[in-house]
This record gives sequence, C-alpha cells and structure tokens, in this order.
Amino acid sequence: MMPSPFLFFTYRITPEVPPSYYEKLFDFIYTQYLLPQNQRFINIKREPTIKGEKLTYTVIDQQNNHQLDVEVKSGTPFELKITPLNSTVSKSIVEETKQDILISMQAFSQNARNATVCFAWREGEKVVPESYTKPEKSFNRLFLETQLLFFVIFIVFGMFIFITIATAFPSAFWVAPLILIGIQFIFVFYSNRFIARSAEWTITEANPIIHLLEVYLPVGEMVDFKKTYPREKLVAIKKEIYDEIIAKQGEVDAESAQKIFLKHGVPCELQNLKAKKVNVYSLVKNIAERFNFPMPKIVVSNTMVPNAAASGPSPKRGLVLITTGILIQLNQEELLGVLGHEFGHLRGRDPLILYGLVSAEFLFRFYVLLPLFPLIFTSLLFFAYFWIIMVVIFFIAKFFEARADLISAMVIGNPKILAESLEKIGYQRLLYERTPSYRIQEWLGLDPHPPIYFRVDRLANLSSETIRYPLIQSIKDVTRGFIATFRS
Repeated sequence: MMPSPFLFFTYRITPEVPPSYYEKLFDFIYTQYLLPQNQRFINIKREPTIKGEKLTYTVIDQQNNHQLDVEVKSGTPFELKITPLNSTVSKSIVEETKQDILISMQAFSQNARNATVCFAWREGEKVVPESYTKPEKSFNRLFLETQLLFFVIFIVFGMFIFITIATAFPSAFWVAPLILIGIQFIFVFYSNRFIARSAEWTITEANPIIHLLEVYLPVGEMVDFKKTYPREKLVAIKKEIYDEIIAKQGEVDAESAQKIFLKHGVPCELQNLKAKKVNVYSLVKNIAERFNFPMPKIVVSNTMVPNAAASGPSPKRGLVLITTGILIQLNQEELLGVLGHEFGHLRGRDPLILYGLVSAEFLFRFYVLLPLFPLIFTSLLFFAYFWIIMVVIFFIAKFFEARADLISAMVIGNPKILAESLEKIGYQRLLYERTPSYRIQEWLGLDPHPPIYFRVDRLANLSSETIRYPLIQSIKDVTRGFIATFRS
C-alpha cells in the first residue's frame, strides 16, 4: 500500500517517433486509448501548454472510486506524473497506469512503423533489401532462445520416422530413438553455424558498425509508395545513399539522405528522417566482458522484426544474433539489458539442459510407456498425453527464461531498463494479459517465456540483494506467479 496519499510518481518517456509526430501521438492517446475506455478513465482533458500539450485524467476502479490523477506533458522526453488519491492504491496499480501510456505510445509507434521505410547498411557489404517477415514464420525461430521449439518439432518429426522404420525394419525399431536423439544433438551442438549461415552480415572488430535510417512517410501513403517504389527501385536508392554518403562520410545523415530521396521523388521531410549508427561489436564485447566470456561470433539479420538471441551449446561456442529491427527500436541501455538476458541462457547452458529434458521424455515414452501401455499410443489418449507433457516442458522452460532475466539484472545491474524493454517489445501481450483468462493461457501455453506482466513486475521490484542460486529463485518466483493468477 502507498504510505501516503500525497505521494506522487514521475517518469520520463521518450517516444520512438520523431517530434513532428508528437501532436498526432497526443491525439492518438486521447481519442483512441483514453476516451474509448470511459469505464476506467474520467475527467479527461487535453490542453495546450507553452512547450506543447498536456493531458490530464483520473483513473477509477470497478466501483467508480477515484484512484489516481494522471498528467502527461509532451516534449523530449514526455513527462508523466501519477498521483495516488488514497492510501489503498497499490504500487501495481501505479505501474499499470504507467503502462497505459507506454502501451498507447507503442501502439501509435507501431502504426507509424507500418508507414515507415527503414534501411540498414554494413560497410563493405553488398546492399541487401530489408525483410519484414514475422518471427513466427521464420525458420530462425526454431534455433533462437532456448531452442525448445526446435526440439519439439524434431520429436514430432521423429514419430513419422518411427512409423517408417517399424514398417520397413521392425528389428531396428528399438534402436531408432537413440539414433534420432544423436542426430538432434548434432543439430543442437552446431546450431550456431545454422544461424550464422542464415544471417546477412557477420560483425567483426575491424568492421563493427551498422548504419540505420528511418523514413517516416505521410499517414496513408504507404500503399501508393510501394506501388511507385518497388523493391528493386528501393535497393537502387539504398545503394546510392551508401555510395554517396556512407562510403564518403563514414555515416549517414538525414540532410544528405533527404537530397537523394527528393532526387528520386520520394516524399520526405527532414524532420521525418531518423539516422543513427550502432557499434554492434563494442556492444556485444561490453556484455561478454561483464560475463567474463570469450568474444562470441556476431551476426546481424536484416529484418525489421525486433529480436536478439545468443545461441550455442556453451559460451566458448557462442553466437549472438541481432536483427536490425531491434537496433532501431531500442537504445543502447535497453540493448544491453536484452543481450544480458540472452547471455544468461549461454551461462546456464539452457539449450543443452532443455535438450536433455526433451530427450529424456522421448526415451521414457518409447522405452517405458510404450512397452507397458501400448494402447495409449494407438488411441486418442496419446494426443492428450503429448499435449500435457508439452505443457509441462514449456512450463519448466519458463524457469530458465526467468533465470535469464535474473542473470541479466545481476550482471548488467539495471533490471528496470530490461523491464522497460520488455514493455516496449511486448506491449500487445501486456495489454491482453490484463484479462485473467488470458494470463492463465499465457502460463499454460506452448511458449517458453513467462507472461510479460510477470517478467516486468518481477524486474521492477527486484531487490539489490545478491541471489546465490538464480535458478532456484526463478523456480520459486515462476511457481508463485502462476499460483497468484488463480487468486486474482
């Protein structure tokens, strides 16, 4: 509970969109997020100030009791002030109110990104077009994070192999599981090589920079833009920017890029261009030194989907994959927190542990359950068994994801920054998870990650005390978080 009704909380939030979009952002928060939710927000007012605009509103509970007064001021950054109106307001309600603004900002930013043309370059490399493939449709997803999805798909594939072997070579049926697990181990052990081959660029100490440029188009013009500027034409423009600006100046600047865009008839204003360069090698080296790891191989995938992963069976065979999408969306502190999470998987050797877990279930099923209860595998009960065991395995995987969060917080030392990164990337899930039934679905779904709300709350409230056994602590935290879902 709040110690005093006069206490207030202030936050500074920098929007991802250019300042020229701030008025539209304010309008979106006001008309698309606050006004439609009149069961939660009342006394909503929007008024101009000397420096920009101000929004004020009151948050109420289901009994229409006034809980919080909120004030949002535009600027760089935006200023958010939350004032509890009584001592019964919990900190979680304050956090949820802050997330309201973050969620609305991210929803607007996503809409803006849908009307944004993004370019990325690595010096000395062939100019390649950007991909906008969603991670669910990407083969790389099989190998990222804890690689659990890859294990499950491999096991499902193994079922079909068994049917084939049992039909063609009945005497070899009982040897087949060991052969398949051995093949799977080879895939896991060399997973870093699979990822490296699928990425566009390899980052080295001699060539460490990724250059980025965002072009925010006028709202509603993206469809016409794609018709006028097909992929081949955009690649030609991108190559010209590289040849005329990056190759000569060492970085891209908005003013020079605008001249080339206007030369090709691309509608863009200087204030709607954002350029930056990221020393990816230095970023990863910083993390590796904090973890006392050898420098891993670094690859960059030129896709606008925000993602990062550290893969490999051990730190010595580690590989870091970063997408240009996450380089655009997150600042350096946020990237450090996210990469710290991925290095946490390497420190814990999570891919190998989960490989052992899935393999053990696989062997148990065919060497114990099948001889004792053969009817299970020839009836619908098998599908029930397989679903239950997958839910259990994915729930166990949540322990390792929670540990990776904890390790990042302990090594990098800024858990709130990692929490803010999760809010930024997972804002849609964060909004859905306010529904209790959806939270239960997230806990029991086939996703190795705990719900976003749980990860954010846990990181935001993490104490400064040294945790001796991160995995044991994470098992406790995940179990408590899951049980608490049924009490809310």
